[in-house]
Amino acid sequence: MKTNTAKNRIMTAIFAIFAVLLIISGSIALPIYIRPFYYAHIEPLELVEKTNKSEVEIKAAYDEILDYLTIPGGEFGAGSFKYSEEGKSHFGDCKGLFLFDTAVLIISIAAVVTLGILAKKKVFELCTPFNRHVLFTAGVSVLGLFSAIALIAAVDFDRAFTVFHTLFFPGKDNWIFDPRTDEIILALPQTFFMNCAILIVSAIIIASASCILFGRKKK
Repeated sequence: MKTNTAKNRIMTAIFAIFAVLLIISGSIALPIYIRPFYYAHIEPLELVEKTNKSEVEIKAAYDEILDYLTIPGGEFGAGSFKYSEEGKSHFGDCKGLFLFDTAVLIISIAAVVTLGILAKKKVFELCTPFNRHVLFTAGVSVLGLFSAIALIAAVDFDRAFTVFHTLFFPGKDNWIFDPRTDEIILALPQTFFMNCAILIVSAIIIASASCILFGRKKK
């Protein structure tokens, strides 16, 4: 009995961890893979006027960059926009993070589905922390963490933007682009990244809330 209890707790903890990773990595992947989200910014942010490029050129450059960031291997390119070696190096750093998030997302989906099937087949039994389904706990954990992060970013997004780059690109300043040498930054204004953050946090809130509601019903 003790062995089974220990196994159930371990498997439940693993399920919860992967559920949390799925919510986070899946939300981060939205602005990466939904390219129309960027296209919708071109006219409102007046990117054609600010870059002196056509909408077709802007989309082509964005697609080429995203292909580089999301597909293993390949050479960096930015369409008709000129770029420096420093700028190219930063996109190389970003590529590692993009591919890491994609890998976490794929593994998390596989793990959650597999563990869910095993639990259904009674290979192990999901524990109910606080007398709620484990998804309730996962949802509350993620919601609490990212609500705090969202509040901090809402107070001072510029500061949060700088802290983010300091944490994920330690010791580097190649993320500070000069539009004279890296024209692509004119097509990627900070407002776009702020809207990406809003999309990610919104997706996290919705996914977490869904887990909480599901967990309340499945005691």
